[in-house]
Amino acid sequence: MMLPDQVTLIPQYILFKQFGWIDTWQPLWVPAFFGSAFYIFLLRQFFAKIPEEYWDAARLDGAGHLRYLIQIVLPMSKAPLLTVVIFSFIGSWNAFLWPLLVTTKPTWRPLMVGLYTFVTEAGPETQLLMAGAVITLIPILILYFLTQKQFTEGIATSGLKG
Repeated sequence: MMLPDQVTLIPQYILFKQFGWIDTWQPLWVPAFFGSAFYIFLLRQFFAKIPEEYWDAARLDGAGHLRYLIQIVLPMSKAPLLTVVIFSFIGSWNAFLWPLLVTTKPTWRPLMVGLYTFVTEAGPETQLLMAGAVITLIPILILYFLTQKQFTEGIATSGLKG
């Protein structure tokens, strides 16, 4: 959380260039899931409040770590996982600098870069700029309304213990 995203841009670019992922769709969504400190902290706080009795009961039933994770922890963690997915999607959707760095063709660039290009071309046509901004906001609103219950539950219970 102490390092700004701009510090890691060049090392990530070099890594993706070695993979051959420049001008592909992979660098547009993979950095969002590399593991933000905020996401790790959010999930850790939720996992810390899962009672140890669940692990003890799973071990008595003969479950290992993987089965405990898949059958017990993951169904209980829908809310924080959906919260992380929504925040990652919004971060990727609103990304501007990273897509400009890893794409050279306009066909791979996301809508935020297109909106900026539209702003520079449209000039002072405010009504057109607002229409473009609303159009780029629609997928985020749809995703939020579909997952609103889990999102608010994940935010409300992420820092509680006990």
